[in-house]
Amino acid sequence: EVQLVESGGGLVQPGGSLRLSCAASGFIFSSYAMTWFRQAPGKGLEWVSTINRSGGSPDYRDSVKGRFTISRDNAKNTLYLQLISLKPEDTATYYCAIDPAGRQRGQGTQVTVSS
Repeated sequence: EVQLVESGGGLVQPGGSLRLSCAASGFIFSSYAMTWFRQAPGKGLEWVSTINRSGGSPDYRDSVKGRFTISRDNAKNTLYLQLISLKPEDTATYYCAIDPAGRQRGQGTQVTVSS
């Protein structure tokens, strides 16, 4: 059974930083590209970033380029998302997913950017 458990969210002031983690189990982590999504209150699921199986070729939505960094540790079966220079519009629940549509995702971790 695929299990994805996100952590690391919280309340942060504009300009602040967070590091999100996603602990994966129940599948061969190194065999899958992995993706971060987010969902703001009242809005749909939004793609944020994808990384390939070996940790290369990161891709980002335009609004987070230069501020977010996706990475993975296949030895630890863990996906990461480093967030810096956070803005109020980054407020959302962040999910990691094993599929490009985000259907198989974890329970999410809340990121709130507010002064």
